Amino acid sequence: MPRMPFAIAAIVALLAPVAQAQSTETITVAGGCFWCVEADFEKVGGVIEAVSGFAGGATANPTYEQVTGGGTGHYEAVEITYDPSKVTARQLYDLFFRSIDPTDAGGQFCDRGPSYRTAIFADAGDRQAAEAAKQAAQQALGRQIVTPILGAARFYPADAYHQDYYKSSERLSVSSVGLFVPKSEAYKRYRGGCGRDARVRELWGAQAPFAN
Repeated sequence: MPRMPFAIAAIVALLAPVAQAQSTETITVAGGCFWCVEADFEKVGGVIEAVSGFAGGATANPTYEQVTGGGTGHYEAVEITYDPSKVTARQLYDLFFRSIDPTDAGGQFCDRGPSYRTAIFADAGDRQAAEAAKQAAQQALGRQIVTPILGAARFYPADAYHQDYYKSSERLSVSSVGLFVPKSEAYKRYRGGCGRDARVRELWGAQAPFAN
C-alpha cells in the first residue's frame, strides 16, 4: 500500500474551519457530487468555507437542472476558501486527489456524465502546486490520472437548496431515499449507496483522508 503523503494526516486532524482569518485565498475543484466535496473539505483545518456550485462552462448563472441536464459545459464544482497561514493550496490539492477516483474520465462513482467529471481550475499562481500534486498522486497511485488541470474559470454558486446539504436538518417531503427524511440523512444514504467511500478506499487505502 502506498505511504501517506507528508502532512495529509496532520491537516485532516486539525480542528475544522478557522474564523476571522486575516487573509484568505480560494481554489476551485470538481470532484463529482458537490455535496460530497463540500462536506469533505469543510472538515479540513484552515478551510473557512466550501461552497457548492458550477464552473468550466459557457452558460452564465446556470441552474442545477441546466447543468445536470447537459449542454452547458459546466462541472459540478466547489470553491474552497482557506487561510494560507494554516493550510496551503498544494496540501488541499493533495487531499483532493485522494478524495476522488482520478482514473475515471466519465464521471464519479454512481454519477455519470460530463457535469460529474473531475478537474482542477487553477490560475497561474496555483498551477504549479496543482501540477505537483497531480504528479505526486500519480506516482503514489501507480496508475494514470485523467483529472485535468484547467485554467481559472468563473465560479457560479448553486442555489441555497444545495449549500450545506450534508448537515442540513431540513426535511425532504419526497426523496430517492424516503419520505420526510432530513437532508443530512438523505446525504449519508446517497453517499453510501453511490459507493464513493468504498471506491476511494479501494484506490487509496490509508491515504484516503475522508472515506468513512
